[in-house]
Amino acid sequence: MILQKRRVVAGAILYPVGDALGALLTGSFTWGRFLGLSLVGASLYAWEVPLAFSIISGLSEERPLRKLLLALLYFNPLWIARHLFFLRLFSGQALLASGLLAASLSSFLISLPLSAVGNYVVQNKLPLSHRFLGSATFSGIMALYYAVMARLLGGIHG
Repeated sequence: MILQKRRVVAGAILYPVGDALGALLTGSFTWGRFLGLSLVGASLYAWEVPLAFSIISGLSEERPLRKLLLALLYFNPLWIARHLFFLRLFSGQALLASGLLAASLSSFLISLPLSAVGNYVVQNKLPLSHRFLGSATFSGIMALYYAVMARLLGGIHG
């Protein structure tokens, strides 16, 4: 799958803006994090996420529950750990922080009800051509969710 300009632009804007809003709530905003996540959103995520969604669609064309389960399988705790690794990298934090996988698993489990709803909508209500935009927007909403949860519960996110 080739990078499309609109996905590159969406990834460069939506991922870092959603994260920045959440980071501002938790006092963890840095320009390095913003610019680094913009780079990841415009490259890796703009290529990988649409490819995964295309595969999911091909495996479960008219099966909404299967689409949801495959999306949840894709956005698993290891995917979250990689994302948190990027946040740490671009924030200048220790890269091999203990507890990164545990935090990723906790984040996955705590957000599972909201993630299930969001991923159901993205996978089943949006055409394939708009799923990356929907997913990146939902990711921004989740960044805010994690920030609010961090404020209320003492921190589970980057």
